[in-house]
Amino acid sequence: MSTPENPWRTVSTRRVYENPWIRVREDQVIRPDGKPGIYGVVEFQNRAVGVLPVEDDGSVWLVGQHRYPLNGYSWEIPEGGCTRDETPEGAVLRELKEETGITCDRLELVSTSHLSNSVSDEVAYIYRATGLTHGASQPEGDERLEVRRVSWEEAWRMYREGEITDSMSVVAILEEAVRRLEGKE
Repeated sequence: MSTPENPWRTVSTRRVYENPWIRVREDQVIRPDGKPGIYGVVEFQNRAVGVLPVEDDGSVWLVGQHRYPLNGYSWEIPEGGCTRDETPEGAVLRELKEETGITCDRLELVSTSHLSNSVSDEVAYIYRATGLTHGASQPEGDERLEVRRVSWEEAWRMYREGEITDSMSVVAILEEAVRRLEGKE
């Protein structure tokens, strides 16, 4: 498919906020309808990585934690940040071990996604891990995690009933569902 011409024109840009994880900028723009406007963009310093660990019996591992921006509890796949000097594969293996204590024999990229492309440039690399070996987790100081092994049916129910809403986790669950429907399991 061909890519249409960009209908937006940037007139000026100013940085509004910056910390070690994000930058926020506000652009003065000419909108597609030709009128002036503004656009706020969140630029991420790191990439996001996530992994669905799948046991030989088809059960999966999830991580539960309180998410500050939501002021609520969230069930998710193990996930975290990937600095510019790391590979996504290296970062996701690190996050998997830190959060769950799990290492794996096989890691497969199942999706590359933009998490909220209407306001941010954040890109996520989502993996599936198999051939799991279990050890001790080593969560970071800002994490209080509950690690849970659930049957595939329970994970699917959690997604369908809105207990799993994190976008990387939703993508991982849907990719796993397609794999199972196609008989690749």
